[in-house]
Amino acid sequence: MTAYDGFRLDRDDARGVATITLDVPGKFNRVSMLARDQLSALFAELDADEAVRFVVLTGAGGAFTAGGDIPGFLERSAWDVSQLARNVAAPERCAKPVIAKLRGYVFGVGLELALACDFRLAADDVQLALPEATIGMIPGSGGTQRLARLVGLGRAKDIVMRGRRVAAGEALALGLVGEVTAPDDLDAAVDALVDELSRHSPLALKMAKRVLNAAYDGPLHVGLELEGLAYGLLQQTHDFREGVAAFGEKRRPEFTGE
Repeated sequence: MTAYDGFRLDRDDARGVATITLDVPGKFNRVSMLARDQLSALFAELDADEAVRFVVLTGAGGAFTAGGDIPGFLERSAWDVSQLARNVAAPERCAKPVIAKLRGYVFGVGLELALACDFRLAADDVQLALPEATIGMIPGSGGTQRLARLVGLGRAKDIVMRGRRVAAGEALALGLVGEVTAPDDLDAAVDALVDELSRHSPLALKMAKRVLNAAYDGPLHVGLELEGLAYGLLQQTHDFREGVAAFGEKRRPEFTGE
């Protein structure tokens, strides 16, 4: 079994769900430099594993994570820290749906990881922040860019430059999270989302994620071209033919991912 630095992996092979849990007791699940490297490698492994259909990223002990191992930044070269966004982008690179299950603190690299996920479900005790400005730094793992694209430039400046915390209600209104529940209902909400996505074609989900990620900040004509090419490719698949047949026969489709 692989020894991970500050997180663990659990698998539910019957449902095709791999759950990564950040778990550093007493330190609000801080994410070390080594953990960043390991998380990136693990996401690549799960992406290649045909038994895994969904990845859930969460935290133990009532918090997602309060952020990175701050002293560790001074142990790396300026070049190394300038490349930190590469590892944190691993959930976005993964072709499979990645769900961030958020509770409590979602600070720094925690929010950056969550922003790289496809879905963000949160408990109503959640607090999101990119507080790097308060220690003389800026978010350096994709936070400035993904946040601005998600909530707009003005709102991103307000959050980043003030280093302020965003509570659950505001996060939902801004689109930072897609759903807010009571803490006791969060597991059920994630399970319901997995069950819903499980009814869809794996190929369609992968293609939708790829097209959306590749084109969301590009020119419209490029996005339309990518969308059209993906549409033509999926039109040739067994899953699409099965979906059309099931629609006509008024039954639930049986997708195979082919």
